Amino acid sequence: MNLHLTGHHLQITPAIRDHVAHKLEKITSHFDHVIDVNFIMTVEKLMHKVEARVHLSGKEIFCEAHGEDMYVAIDQLVGKLDRAILKHKGKTIAHRHDSAPLKHQPTN
Repeated sequence: MNLHLTGHHLQITPAIRDHVAHKLEKITSHFDHVIDVNFIMTVEKLMHKVEARVHLSGKEIFCEAHGEDMYVAIDQLVGKLDRAILKHKGKTIAHRHDSAPLKHQPTN
């Protein structure tokens, strides 16, 4: 998994990088096929905004979160990403099981 962090009006510190990497371990434990993750962190006056684009095999998921603190915004964003990735995983598993081969279907 490739992790790219970009900061607008913000210096990306090693503490922020470690916090994001630690939180993304939760996502990669649920779904192994994460190819690339792009984070854009922006500070505008008193509002901290975090956007993430996760590139999966065959799909790209985008989420964003706002908060008064960067760490809170990162935590909210990872929660949203986790729910979106679990939803995608559920759809792929359901799609795989819906199209069962003909030899396994009962005959009349």
